Amino acid sequence: MTIILAAGKGTRMKSRVPKVLHALCGRPLIQHVLDVVHAAGSLKTFVVLGHQSDRVREVLGPDIVAYEQKELLGTADAVRQGEPFFRDYNGDILILCGDTPLLRKETVRSIIRRHKRTGAVCTFLTASLEDSRGYGRVIRNDSGVAVAIREEKDATLEEKKIREINVGVYCVRKEALFSSLRKVPLNAKKKEYYLTDVVAILAQSGAKVETVGAQDALEGVGINSREDLAVAERVLRLRVLKKLMLSGVTIIDPNTTYIDDTVRVGPDTIIRPCTVIESNVTIGTQCVIGPFARIRPGTKIGNRVEIGNFAEVSRSVMGDQCFMKHFSFLGDARLGRGVNIGAGVVTANYDGKNKNRTRVGARAFVGSDSILVAPVEIGAGAMTGAGCVVTRGTKVPSGRVIVGVPGRIREKKG
Repeated sequence: MTIILAAGKGTRMKSRVPKVLHALCGRPLIQHVLDVVHAAGSLKTFVVLGHQSDRVREVLGPDIVAYEQKELLGTADAVRQGEPFFRDYNGDILILCGDTPLLRKETVRSIIRRHKRTGAVCTFLTASLEDSRGYGRVIRNDSGVAVAIREEKDATLEEKKIREINVGVYCVRKEALFSSLRKVPLNAKKKEYYLTDVVAILAQSGAKVETVGAQDALEGVGINSREDLAVAERVLRLRVLKKLMLSGVTIIDPNTTYIDDTVRVGPDTIIRPCTVIESNVTIGTQCVIGPFARIRPGTKIGNRVEIGNFAEVSRSVMGDQCFMKHFSFLGDARLGRGVNIGAGVVTANYDGKNKNRTRVGARAFVGSDSILVAPVEIGAGAMTGAGCVVTRGTKVPSGRVIVGVPGRIREKKG
């Protein structure tokens, strides 16, 4: 069972958008945490909501149980509000923060394994940072056992020098968790109940407390500001690119390539510099994309497709062996196999109210600077002359030529 804390306002984001809904690599922050929890094998996930709860509910899947913290009285209170959901449960509870999107599933699994192997009552994740300002410090006794987590505002000068910080991931036995939560005092400075105080309460009772150190300290980065969001975006983006390269995709320059983490790319495809590929895009094998290309959400690209510089594709399907070399835009289009899109081609897909579809048949040739005012259909093997404006509702038969402004269908080719 898992509890994800997502009730905070995120005041340092200075935004009307709830913190956990800010986009990271094309998806809300909390979705990255939910993915980790799912991969770790959680049987049931509960999300604690508070600030703008209705908006956050909209992005949660049907299997997620959300409950609300009516008053934002701190993390301990947030967890305690969920106690009724666990009355018939006697196992361990995993607790995470909804603003830690850089956590890896392998790390969470290692916490669970250590917790079970050692028979601990509480196991939590730590990380060592060169600059630990802003984080709770891990306090250890002379034997090296963690006995408390001290929030920075309550830490002494000596404690503030500690580099080991609390990441905010815990695995705790259910009975011990809720009995300890009832003992957590109200913090005099913040007027909140800290979940971190549970560690000291358990340690003082003689319960076994264990820790796991994060292999990568960046996993502990919480998103509290726009600057943090930019750091996380860079880290996660490089992870995405590394995964693609290991799968057989060539990324010419990772420093200038931006690919969201829901993108799928086939092997032997080459992504050239300054290319942006957004969420829910599928690209086949042996393609060449870019430089300076933008592939927008909902696009499916077949095999051996070439999309060149300053080209944009949105919500479109491109069949195998299509060519779109430069300075063109496809929106809401369906292209068959072997279509050639000339320089400067534009699908005018929006009429002011609706997005309309363009269909282009196999082996059609769309000449340079053609404008296709959707909805239109270009038949298989048909051709548009350079600079042609194919007006709304036009259907060009297979093998025919359309030229002029407005476009007029001419004699059959050949």
